[in-house]
Amino acid sequence: MPLVSMKEMLEKGKENHYAVGQFNLNNLEYTQAILQAAEEEKSPVILGVSEGAARYMGGFKVVVAMVEALIEEYGITVPVAIHLDHGSSYEACAKAIHAGFTSVMIDASALPLDENIAVTKKVVELAHFHGVSVEAELGRVGGQEDDLIVDDAEAMYAIPEECDRLVRETGVDCFAPALGSVHGPYKGEPNLGFDRMEEVMKLTGVPLVLHGGTGIPTKDIQRAISLGTAKINVNTENQINQTKAIREVLNNDLDVYDPRKYLGPGRDAIKETVIGKMREFGSSQKA
Repeated sequence: MPLVSMKEMLEKGKENHYAVGQFNLNNLEYTQAILQAAEEEKSPVILGVSEGAARYMGGFKVVVAMVEALIEEYGITVPVAIHLDHGSSYEACAKAIHAGFTSVMIDASALPLDENIAVTKKVVELAHFHGVSVEAELGRVGGQEDDLIVDDAEAMYAIPEECDRLVRETGVDCFAPALGSVHGPYKGEPNLGFDRMEEVMKLTGVPLVLHGGTGIPTKDIQRAISLGTAKINVNTENQINQTKAIREVLNNDLDVYDPRKYLGPGRDAIKETVIGKMREFGSSQKA
């Protein structure tokens, strides 16, 4: 099945009260594990790629070629979107689009509202011309994503009226309002702003996105989905579980040196984690 945009899968999720997981790619094993999990669970899936991860893997074109080759090799039948996560500029989004990405996020949340809207609108015009979906953000998701570190507590909660204006003036397909979630492991209990989430949903009407899905309790995930969240991003949990599996192999056998002997179990751990998340988000058997 060819790559698709996120638009239809997220609208279906919002309408039917489930969320599609965005699982970030870091190398070949992540791509294999996530695609295999999606096919086995008959779940739509979003492959997230940060700019840093794309550089690590050899560039946007290399990532697209790898994903498309595996889709063909595995005979994948479920909807798959490849999405630029936290695109830092119009130029980065344009490069991803021209490389074959089917979805992009423009993260201009560090800019004043008017500038955020202007940049996002420009990205939407280019993306929609190519049939590519667009995600935008307002407020700042806490923690660290690549080289970006956010620890301003007030900035971690978006203002609903500003969210409404951004969505209305830009025409984005989905929207990530910062509502207290963080990238990376949580320090203490997550404190999501559900009242603001509900207000943003009523004002904008578009599928909402929850960044920092690792470590959020299932009851909070379910509540977020009930309030219009249709995309939930997960990366850290996959990384932690992969590393744990690899470390266990290396600790148990000091003579092992064949990378397949430790990367294979690491891949299996990612796949198991993704399957668990798809079931938790309700996207299994929805393809």
